[in-house]
Amino acid sequence: MIQGRTALTPAALARPRRGESFGEPDSPVCGVRATDHAADGVSGFAVNDYSRREPFNADDSRFIVNSGDGHWYLYDANTLQKLSRLDGPSGDAEPQWHPSDPDTLYYLPLNGGLQLYALNVANDSSRVVADFRGKLPWSNAAHVWTKSEGSPSRDGRYWGFQVEDLDFHILGFIVWDLQDNRLVGSKDVSVRPDHVSMSPSGRWFVSSGFEGVFAYSPDFSVVKRLHTTTEHSDIAVGKDGHDVFVSIDYQSNGGSVFMVDIDTGERTDLFPTYLNGAASAMHFSGKAYDKPGWVLVSTYATQRARDGSLPWYAEQIFALPLQASPTVYRLGFHRSKSNGYWSEPHAAVDRGFRRVLYSSNWGGAGDADLDAYELLLPANGLP
Repeated sequence: MIQGRTALTPAALARPRRGESFGEPDSPVCGVRATDHAADGVSGFAVNDYSRREPFNADDSRFIVNSGDGHWYLYDANTLQKLSRLDGPSGDAEPQWHPSDPDTLYYLPLNGGLQLYALNVANDSSRVVADFRGKLPWSNAAHVWTKSEGSPSRDGRYWGFQVEDLDFHILGFIVWDLQDNRLVGSKDVSVRPDHVSMSPSGRWFVSSGFEGVFAYSPDFSVVKRLHTTTEHSDIAVGKDGHDVFVSIDYQSNGGSVFMVDIDTGERTDLFPTYLNGAASAMHFSGKAYDKPGWVLVSTYATQRARDGSLPWYAEQIFALPLQASPTVYRLGFHRSKSNGYWSEPHAAVDRGFRRVLYSSNWGGAGDADLDAYELLLPANGLP
C-alpha cells in the first residue's frame, strides 16, 4: 500500500534557486534547494555524500556537504547559508556528528589512520579523542576505518573498524569503546570486506562483503550471518528497539527489499522490486534513531518493466516502516539523472525523520553541477 503526496512530481520543473521551495500545493512535504555550489564558490558540487552518513547535527541546526575537490563544508540548516570550509576533514574522512553536542564532529584521516579526531565546528579546532597506536594486536596497523560506510553506535560510545596495513591489506576487525578509551574486542581476518559498521545499540559489529554479511558480538565470540553478499544497506532501530539490517536481495525471485532483526535473526521481506521485469538500484538510510521502526529509501537507475512502464518506486525517495506488509509513504522524486556515483541521490534522514537531504543534478548530464536538496516533513508527519 502506498500513501502520501510527494514534494515533487515527475513532471518537468525548472531547477529551483537556493532557498526556493517546491512541491505540490496540497502536499504536507516541502522541498527546498539547500545549496548552490556555484554561488558559494564550492568546487564542482556540494552534495550529501552518502545515505549511511547523518548529514544533520544533534539539534538539526547545521548540516555538512562534500565538494568536488574533497573539502567538507558546514551549512546553516535554517538559513541555508554556507558557514565555513571545515579545517581537518578531507576526502574520505568518514565524518560523524556527536549524538548530543551540536558543535562536535568526529572524523578520521583520509582513508583511515591511527587516530580519531573531534572537530569543534564553532571554532574549527580539532583534538585527538582516540589514539590506536600501540594498542592494537597488529604492529603493522596503518589504516583504521569503516571503509566509508560505517557508523558508531547510536550513543557514540562503540565504534567498529576494519584495520589494514600500509598497503590496505586487511589485518582484522576491532570494536573500540570511546567512553572508556579501550579495545573491547578484536578478530584476525584474511578477507577484506566492502565495509564495516557498529549497530545502533552497540550490541553488534557488522561486516559486509561479497563473502557475506555477518554480525558479531563486540568481543567477537558470537557470529550471525545476515545475508549472502553485500548490497546497499543500512542498520536501523526497529520499533521494539532491536537492531535491524535493511537491504535488497537481488538473488531472490522477487528482488525483495528485506530486513533482518539482528537480535533474533528473523528475516522479513518488505516488498518486491522485480515487477514485470522492472528493477532498480537503491540506497537505504537508517539514521532516524529517534523514530524507531522507519528507514528512508531512495531509488535510481530504474529499469523499466517489460511493457515499458516504470514501477511505482522509480526515482523516488520514500519512508518505509519496518514491518510486514508495510505502507510506503512517498516523499518526493529526486530528479537526478544518474550518470555515476555522485549523481546518485544518496538520500539521508536526520534522527527524528523530520529532514531529508539528498543530491541531484536536476536532470543534468553528468556528475558535475550537483547540489543538495532538502525535504521537510511536518511534525508527526509519519505515524
